[in-house]
Amino acid sequence: MKPFWIYYQKEMLEASRTYKWIWVPAVFLLLGIMQPVSTYYLPEILTMSGEVPPEAAALFTIPSADSVMASTLSQFSTIGLLVLVLAWMNTVAGERATGTAELVLTRTVSTLPMMGAKWAAMMTLMLVSFALGLAGAAYYTHQLIGPLEWGAVASGGLLYAVWLAWIVTLVLPLGAVLRGPAAAFISLGTAAALSLLSGLLPSRFQWSPGRLSSMAAEWMLGAGAGAWAPVIAALLIMLLSIIAAAGLLRRSPLSPQS
Repeated sequence: MKPFWIYYQKEMLEASRTYKWIWVPAVFLLLGIMQPVSTYYLPEILTMSGEVPPEAAALFTIPSADSVMASTLSQFSTIGLLVLVLAWMNTVAGERATGTAELVLTRTVSTLPMMGAKWAAMMTLMLVSFALGLAGAAYYTHQLIGPLEWGAVASGGLLYAVWLAWIVTLVLPLGAVLRGPAAAFISLGTAAALSLLSGLLPSRFQWSPGRLSSMAAEWMLGAGAGAWAPVIAALLIMLLSIIAAAGLLRRSPLSPQS
């Protein structure tokens, strides 16, 4: 437990020194606030643009509060997910490139606590940033558009956090064998592929964690179905990713480009 805690403190300190604790939560908060504010003021924005007649802008109806919260998740699915993956793509690949991993592994230490600590640091930053963004979206939606069903918001947000978590975790094993940009690209591509297959073949991919993002939006709308299979699959992927990353780093502590 002591090596895990030491590595965890190291990762958190590095995240602070690289200002991840400032810009990542700031991006999520901005994304969360933008959706309800832009939805509420969209008729005025269209009118002021001069390209839409006032009569046409007046026909725009503001969606329900639950719909606005569900659509907010799509903001996190694009820019928010990209920010998270880019923030952590070098968490393993960077140490391999600089030789830090080889220096650590010259001692009789296990790579599993190291990977577990990296994963815990990633999840800490992700959960804090996502919670801040979701809270900002919920506050402005409640103030501008209408009351919310807070239980549905919380359950949908928790389900969506699991979806974010398994995608970001893929950076660990990929970064243990690839350079940072390649690890980020493949992790995002894997998420996109599973989400696409889940939509095209829903009956065959009931278990796919790629369904969690759409299911989270459905839960916020009060029409969610059971999500045990995708959640269990996501948790297994995260566990296997940590174990695989530890084994791959032990075998290849140095990047080929080093």
